[in-house]
Formats: sequence, structure tokens, C-alpha cells
Amino acid sequence: MRGKFISFEGGEGGGKSTQAARLAGYLRSKGLEVVETREPGGTKQGEELRDLLVQGDPNRWHPYSELLMMTAARVEHVNRLIEPALEEGKWVICDRFFDSTLTYQGIAGGLGLDVVRPMQQMAVGKTVPDVTFLLDLREDAGLQRAEKRGGAARFEKKEAAFHRDVRDGFLALAAEDPKRIVVVDAENTFDAVWQQIEGVMQERFKL
Repeated sequence: MRGKFISFEGGEGGGKSTQAARLAGYLRSKGLEVVETREPGGTKQGEELRDLLVQGDPNRWHPYSELLMMTAARVEHVNRLIEPALEEGKWVICDRFFDSTLTYQGIAGGLGLDVVRPMQQMAVGKTVPDVTFLLDLREDAGLQRAEKRGGAARFEKKEAAFHRDVRDGFLALAAEDPKRIVVVDAENTFDAVWQQIEGVMQERFKL
């Protein structure tokens, strides 16, 4: 039986990595085999591209250059890691996937969804998450959390207007695809956020 694919999305400081790790532990406690991964990254090629994308000056790359590198990393990720794992019946949990590219480069980056979306469809084919958890919070709150975490990444250094557009973009995608994208209030406590995620997992997958 084919495995399930769960992605986590949202702006900076929403707690995606933490909640993804908790979900992985929860699934393993149910006796399921889980692969944890991230984007950009997940493969040797993807991690090399990640270093170029997330480090340095916020204006280091034009959004179109970002799009090309993100998409190249995703092609490698889907074909070398995600699809093989799903075919083996494993559950894949990914910290960011194509929704981030649609939002960061397409909407906030100004390239437009008409440019970005066809490239993502080409990159992923039929490999679409069964559920995407959008951890939503005010952009200022998220950036404050990210600052406390330390070592601000390249995208975190972008101007406030960019991060407002990111949040609005994610919410627009969620409104467009409410069956797949579940909006979770990430301004709640860690445990309260997890309870929302756990409830969805129990309802949809009977776990």
C-alpha cells in the first residue's frame, strides 16, 4: 500500500520543524515507518542548493533564480527520496514543499502564479501532499520567534512587506484548496497547536 505524504507550510517562526518532528514521533508510536525531510534539501543535491538559497544577503538572488534552484532541488527530492519512500509504503513528512515556492517566489516575490505553478506541476507530477498543515501566525510574531532562535536565514532578513505578502499568499492558497491545506493557529501554545494537528490526523487517517 502506498504511503502518505504530509507537508508543513507557513512563514518564518511558525514552528513547522518542531511540529513535523512531533508528528513523526506520533506516527512511529503507531508502528508506521516515517521519513522526515525538508525543502530545499532532502537529497545531497538539494542540500547543496539549500546552502546557496538560505544563506547570504536577502537580495542575493533574483526571484526567478530562486525559482529555478528551488525547482531543481524539488525534482531531485521527489524522484530520489519522496516517491521511492511512498512507493515502499512509508509516511513522508516534509518541512515545506511546493506551496512555499508558489508563495515566496510566485506571490511575495512577484513572479506570479501563472509563471510558478506550471513549473511546480512539472517538478512534482502526481506527488502532492495528502494533507498540508499551514501554521499561520502574524508575520511580526513569527519574525520575533525566528530572531530569538538566532542565526537569521536569508529570507528572514527580507522587509516586513515581503513577510506580510507571504502570510497573505499562504492563506490565499489555503482558501483555494481547503481540502488539502489545513490552517492551524500557530500563535497558540506548542501543545495547543499539536492538538489541532493530532485531531486532523485522527479524523482523516483514523490514527
